[in-house]
Order: sequence, then structure tokens, then C-alpha cells
Amino acid sequence: MIVFVIAMDSEARPVIDKMQNAAESFVHGRKVVRGTLCGKDTAVITCGVGKTNAAAGTQYAVDCLGADKIINVGFAGGLNGGTKVGSVYCIGSAAQYDFDLAAINGTPVGTLNEYEEPYMELAACPLYPAKKLATGDRFNDSVTDYKFLTETLGADIRDMEGGAVAHVCKRAGVPCYSFKVISDVAGSGSTTEQFLHNIALCAQALGENITRIFEAVNG
Repeated sequence: MIVFVIAMDSEARPVIDKMQNAAESFVHGRKVVRGTLCGKDTAVITCGVGKTNAAAGTQYAVDCLGADKIINVGFAGGLNGGTKVGSVYCIGSAAQYDFDLAAINGTPVGTLNEYEEPYMELAACPLYPAKKLATGDRFNDSVTDYKFLTETLGADIRDMEGGAVAHVCKRAGVPCYSFKVISDVAGSGSTTEQFLHNIALCAQALGENITRIFEAVNG
């Protein structure tokens, strides 16, 4: 079964609206919707915002729903001119930029304890441009963060869940696909104002692409 792990209701709704025979339940405070999509059994876990929620939701998908593939979708911030508000991108690799064991391991900031470099590879989907994702438990306009994300990590997009979903999938041996719709672009004004202004646009873009994404992953 393919399972979607999604942070917020506004991001999950475009997926759920495409499902048939959808049945909703709540498990450990998280909404789980099971049904079919394109004639195939699927589920959507609305896990909540942040890395801990994303990891917990992903582990539940693997252990309790028997997910053999995970799809993480959502809204995210663009970091350079290669990203456009309302456009969908496939995440080719992801790092957790707020993870730091440099003092102990001598590895670059963002490198998890069991790895030697920050980025983890995700499953590919050539239908969408591939981008690098930086995940952290922060939503801000910090110039320091921006410089680190772009100059040191070379990230294209930032979010608060994707890297954690990828980490759990890597440990579990389950393919992880991630697709992000750009809600705001650094350098174009307040990210908060952009995000709030563009939620409806991003939800529409996600809804228009969900069937295509699901069929590509399922194929």
C-alpha cells in the first residue's frame, strides 16, 4: 500500500478529495484516512507539523498500515530563482539542517549520526524537476539560516517534515517520494505573508497533480 504522510489538513485535503470510499479515524491524535485512489488502496496520515510528528506518522504508516511506499507532499519555501510559487517539485535529496554533531563526529552540520554527509537520496520521479530539500523545526526569515541553507548546504527548498520522513523510510527500507509546492520564495517579502496569501493557490496546484503523482509512484 502507498501511504501519504502529510503535515497539515490544508495540505492533506487536496489528496483526500481525490480518494474514493474514504473512511476517517484518529490514531494517537492523528487523522488517518483510508480509501482508494486511482483504484488502489491507499491511506493519508495527517501527522502534524515538525520533524517529530513527521517521524511518528511515517513509522506508523510502515509498522501499522504496512506501507511499501511513502509519499510526502506539502507546501514549502523556495530558496532561489529556480523555484516558483505554485509549482510542484520532486525532492531528489533531503537533509536536516538543524541537526548538529560536528563537535563530536567532525561531520558537516546537517549530517545525521549514522551518515557522513547531510543529504539522503529519495526515490526519483522524472515527471517533476528534482530539487534539494533542507528540513528543520523552524519557520522564519532568518538571514543566518538563509545563508547557511543556500551557501553551505546548497538547498533549493526548505520545509519542516520531509527530511524526517526520508530518514524513517531509509531506516525501514521503504521507498520515499516527496513532492513540494512552493508557497513562498526567499527574498520576495515576508515568508509568513507569502505563505498565508498562497495557501489556496498551492492547494489547487497539489490537487491538480495528485493523480499524476500517485500513478507515477504506483507504476
